[in-house]
Amino acid sequence: MKYSYDDLPAEFLTCPDRTATGSEKWDRYAKQVTPSGETILPFWVADMDFQSPDVVLDAIRRRTDHGVFGYTHDTATFRSMLTDHLEKQHHWAIDPSWILGVPGIVTGLSITARLLSEPGDGIATLTPIYPPFLFLPKLAERRCVQIPMHANPAIQRWTIDWDEFEESLTPDVKIFWLCHPHNPTGMVFLKEDLLRIADICERKNVTVVSDEIWDDLILDENVQHVPFASLDHPAAKRAITFVAASKTWNIAGLGCAAAIIPDEPLRRHWRQAGCGLVPMVNPLGYVASESAWRDGDPWRQRLIHVLRFNRECALATIEQIPGVSCISPQATYLLWLDCREWMSTQPPNRNQPQQACEEAGIGPSNGTDFGSPGFLRINCGCPPVLLKKGLKRLRSAFLDKETFQPLDR
Repeated sequence: MKYSYDDLPAEFLTCPDRTATGSEKWDRYAKQVTPSGETILPFWVADMDFQSPDVVLDAIRRRTDHGVFGYTHDTATFRSMLTDHLEKQHHWAIDPSWILGVPGIVTGLSITARLLSEPGDGIATLTPIYPPFLFLPKLAERRCVQIPMHANPAIQRWTIDWDEFEESLTPDVKIFWLCHPHNPTGMVFLKEDLLRIADICERKNVTVVSDEIWDDLILDENVQHVPFASLDHPAAKRAITFVAASKTWNIAGLGCAAAIIPDEPLRRHWRQAGCGLVPMVNPLGYVASESAWRDGDPWRQRLIHVLRFNRECALATIEQIPGVSCISPQATYLLWLDCREWMSTQPPNRNQPQQACEEAGIGPSNGTDFGSPGFLRINCGCPPVLLKKGLKRLRSAFLDKETFQPLDR
């Protein structure tokens, strides 16, 4: 389906000035310039250059008007708003008592490492993968077991070698960290894949921990996100799921997520594992998340329309770059670029895609950080005009041409 720029909602066509706000995304390249003296546009870390919806901003204002910001626990409202949202959006009926507030999913993953395994044990995950999945096990004195996925352009999916998956779950592997929808590929796992993961993990006595932070940003209209723990399977009943409003409604800086743990003894042990280590959630994070889940769906639908347009424009650009390819993401606002063929055609001192991009004035995420050298991750969560500038520079990085107009109004 083709999307028209003229049909995009006006609220997503401009980019707020994020300088002097402590923005991790924009400050990374703030003091760097290209060889020609241009600033480097940041297309790396996964937050968006859109203002959060008015319903969220209004909820935050009401809370700040109260004027007291003491220690805050998760409330019945927080749990009920998330419960309602999951049932409406993903057809997953849960008990509100399963929900525990957590300052972020990376924090939650760290707790699961300590809760479900012992020093020296293995934590398995599919690569490429969001970088904390790779470095957190070492910080917890555990071993990261990487199971590579394989690109299949013919079916526009990443696939799992199931024999390799099963062989990788040796007796010392206690946890499987799943990212679903998947960062960085944007793939939504099929229900049959989730059931196969559940079968193997149950047989191997491995606990599944599923990071589902991208669950509300499904771009393909014929794709449905199936929460892992919604499966009718024993492995699902002892799984831990993480969700958050942060990616979808652009509130990651407010530090609020939720752990969903159906097993009551495991919930009790979770609280003990985090005692003294994990701070309470930001009170503004709670109210922002509540308002997003309760009232934010119309804004989310408009956002998805823009992200589909951006995806279409970005993929059209990538198709014009010899040696660079990308399987279309079904979810997220991320593109995972395979630059290995391009690298093979370049001289050894000029064959690094990250360097080529930065010299052309665009700053993506380096695939090496995701366990996949030769790849780049591009963040398309920005106004189309800014994306147009970035795509022009992306093409220039690989083709060294100055004239290119990837967007037509």
